This record gives sequence, C-alpha cells and structure tokens, in this order.
Amino acid sequence: MATDKGHQRLSLRQLKAWEALGYGMFIHFGISTFDGYELSKGAKPSTLYAPDKLDVDQWISVARDAGMKYAVLTTKHVAGHCLWPTRCNDYHVGTSGNKTDVVAAFVTACAKRGVMPGFYYCSWDNHNRFGSLTPSYTNWGEAYTTEEYREFQWRQLEELLTQYGVIGEVWIDIPGVLPRDYRNKLYAQIARWQPDAVIMMNHGIGDGSQFNVAYAWPTDLIAIERFLPNSHTKHQPWREIEGKKFYLPGEVCEPIGKEWFYVESDQPRSDAELLGMYLVARSRGANLLLDVGPDRHGLIPKRYRDALLRLRRNLNRLEKSGIALR
Repeated sequence: MATDKGHQRLSLRQLKAWEALGYGMFIHFGISTFDGYELSKGAKPSTLYAPDKLDVDQWISVARDAGMKYAVLTTKHVAGHCLWPTRCNDYHVGTSGNKTDVVAAFVTACAKRGVMPGFYYCSWDNHNRFGSLTPSYTNWGEAYTTEEYREFQWRQLEELLTQYGVIGEVWIDIPGVLPRDYRNKLYAQIARWQPDAVIMMNHGIGDGSQFNVAYAWPTDLIAIERFLPNSHTKHQPWREIEGKKFYLPGEVCEPIGKEWFYVESDQPRSDAELLGMYLVARSRGANLLLDVGPDRHGLIPKRYRDALLRLRRNLNRLEKSGIALR
C-alpha cells in the first residue's frame, strides 16, 4: 500500500527489523555437494546424495555461536534435487541415500537455536526443465522457462511455504528466466503464503548500485553478490522504481572461501579478510549473508567453524573497545 514512507509492501518497521538482524548464514548443500559441480546438470541419480552423519542442528548451532541471527537454506539449487520430499517429482531426499527431510530439520533447528529461517529456491533447474532452456544449455540472455515449468515451481514453493511454519526470508534465484507477469503473480502469492517474510528476487553479481528491473523486480531486497556495497555511495535503500519510491535493504552474499558448495580444497578466507568483509558490509548499510557449505558427511567442517568463531571473537573485541560495527 502506498504511504508517505514508500510504496514497498512491508513497513519500514518490518524492514528495519530485518536489517537489525545484520548477519546470517547462507547454507549451500545438496547433490552438488556430492557430484562436485556447483552448476550441476542434475543428471546424477538421487541416491548420489548420501550424507552419512547429517546433523542440521550442528549447522544452526554453529550459526548461533558465530553470532548469526538468521540462516537461508538452498532447498533446491540448479541440479533440481530437493532437500524435502516434494510431491511434484521423484528427485528429492525421499528417494536418496539419506531420506531426512532437511527442510523440516532446518526449521526445527532454527526454532531451537533462536535463528530466523529462510528458504532459497532456484528458478534455473537442469533436471526439471519441462522444455525450458536453462543457462547450462544456452547463453544467459537466451534462457527461458516454459509455462509447465513455472507451474511446477509454483507448486513446489507452495509446499515449502505452507508446510513448514513461519519463514522469515524467501530467496528466489535466477528470477530473470521468469517472465515479469509471472514474477508479479509469484511475488504476490509468496506474500500471501508468508505475509511477514522478506522476498528476495536475486539481482545477482554486482555492488548493488544499479538495479535491473527487467531481471529482478518485484523484490523487497537488493542482492549484492560477490561484491561489497559501493565505496562512494554505500548501499542506498531508497530507490525509485517505475516512478515510485521504495525502501529496499541490501544483502551481501559471499562464501566463506571461494566456493558456494563444499569443496575439499576450499579454505576459509583469512581472519583479516572475513573481519573486513563484515565491517565493510555493515558500515556501508547492508546485511552480510555469509555462505558456509556442509561437507559430504552433512557437517560444517571444523576449519569453517573455527574461522567463524574467530570472527566472532574479533568482533567482540572491537565492540568492547567501543568501536561501532555499523
């Protein structure tokens, strides 16, 4: 509803409460963890996914101990394999080497540990194409989805957003393969399913200073992927979109190392770099969603856990010395 405080769907109070969370954990986990390809073509059997020590509560315990206030789980990535037993097809945990409903375990762990849960869902799907042409098989600008795929995506999101309780953030990745009219309807429906959630249509790689309406509108947030907010302007939440004023908070998303999914050789960034990432993101007006990929056992590796805990100790030292962290 239009108000003198902007035309955004959520109130400034709600959006500033999300901004106050400040720091979250992005969790990339799925069949890409096991086949070794971030942009997996989804051709491997569901049984390849087989974590033998899966402990979702450990993930969220690490997030809480690291000082993170929210977490966003990749419920379905490019491979199309789902971390919940979807009724829409048979490529999911229920037909895999570990039948745990990871989505349910994630929401339970978040409630137990006082962490706000968020769901990521990718519109680029190499396994469930229904005649779509994904960026794996064509140039980015030529990728598209069919009406049949979009109906599939709608049904899957309905499962996710009506069966697992209250969700604080809904991430739709690669929204540009969805037509604008469908995105408008999907955004409105997500808001009906989860009225208090912030909805992210991921704008993608960039520092957030520019926003491509044709690719990622409508949205409640602006993604700042693989970059930090512009050093001169910082993140500017007030934006004019199609002649109307909106308050759009920013969210930096970066991996703790180089890779989104777990890779054995991928080491965490240095303590100095992680501290700098946090301080720059927060001081320039954006939240930091730091990605940490569980390994093939289904656990966050010790090297990542230790790096996160050192970051928290470094932040605590700065706070004790009176340095403002935003």
